[in-house]
Amino acid sequence: MRCPFCGAEDTQVKDSRPTEEGAAIRRRRACTACGARFTTFERVQLRELVVVKRNGKREPLDRDKLARSMNIALRKRPVEPERVERVINSIIRRLESSGESEVPSDAVGQLIMEALATLDSVAYVRFASVYRNFREARDFEDFVGTLGDGDG
Repeated sequence: MRCPFCGAEDTQVKDSRPTEEGAAIRRRRACTACGARFTTFERVQLRELVVVKRNGKREPLDRDKLARSMNIALRKRPVEPERVERVINSIIRRLESSGESEVPSDAVGQLIMEALATLDSVAYVRFASVYRNFREARDFEDFVGTLGDGDG
């Protein structure tokens, strides 16, 4: 593992422990060149997934980007980080087990919407406002009006 501080290729594992209910391993590492310490995570990846954007551009599925978008919607909301982590793992597993190696970005967005709807309704509306490109207050009113219908 390359040191993120000095770029040296020789680092030592100082401590390893399971995290995320055994779904990942957290490793504390130390660089033998500069002495810096850092943490890495190792997860099982069933298949390499590629997200196909609306404009046709393809890019690898980025777990951290998915987590960031959910965490932005959940900012200052009373949702435990462990629940969010479980939901993210669930979304990734669903995508990996779909059998497809290319996933439309709309499908990823829809899975995030469904997950946020179960976690926190405010975060759900926040994410929807970006995902569905709300342009004016009326868009919020229309969307929030559908929440009672179960049509979110």
